[in-house]
Amino acid sequence: QVQLVESGGGLVRTGGSLRLSCAASGHTFSSYTMAWVRQPPGKGQEFVAAISWSDGSTHYADSVKGRFTISRDNAKNTVYLQMNSLKPEDTAVYYCAAVMQIGVSVPTKANGYKYWGQGTQVTVSS
Repeated sequence: QVQLVESGGGLVRTGGSLRLSCAASGHTFSSYTMAWVRQPPGKGQEFVAAISWSDGSTHYADSVKGRFTISRDNAKNTVYLQMNSLKPEDTAVYYCAAVMQIGVSVPTKANGYKYWGQGTQVTVSS
C-alpha cells in the first residue's frame, strides 16, 4: 500500500515562499513518477508539476513555470515543491500524487496518477 503524507502548507503573503514536502512509504519510491496537483476553492484539480524517477526530468504547468521547483530525494523517499513569488491565485489544497512509471512517460494531468496524499492547504493573501 502506497502512502503519501504532505506537509509544509500555510498562510503566506503575495510574493512570499513556501516549501511543501511529501513523504512516501510502502513502495519502491525510486520507481515512481511523483507529482503535485492542486485544487483551488470551488474548482477542479490542476496539474502543477511532476518529476520522473528514471532521468529526473521535470514538467510544469505554464502557470507556475519559473516560480515553482519540484525535486526529489530518493534516499529520503521525499519529494518537494519549492514555491516562490506566490500569488493569490496559487491558493489551493496541494496534493502529492504518485504512479509507477512505465517507460519515459510522465503524466501531466491529475487523472494520470494512482496514489494520493491527504492534501495540505496553501493560502496566499493579497
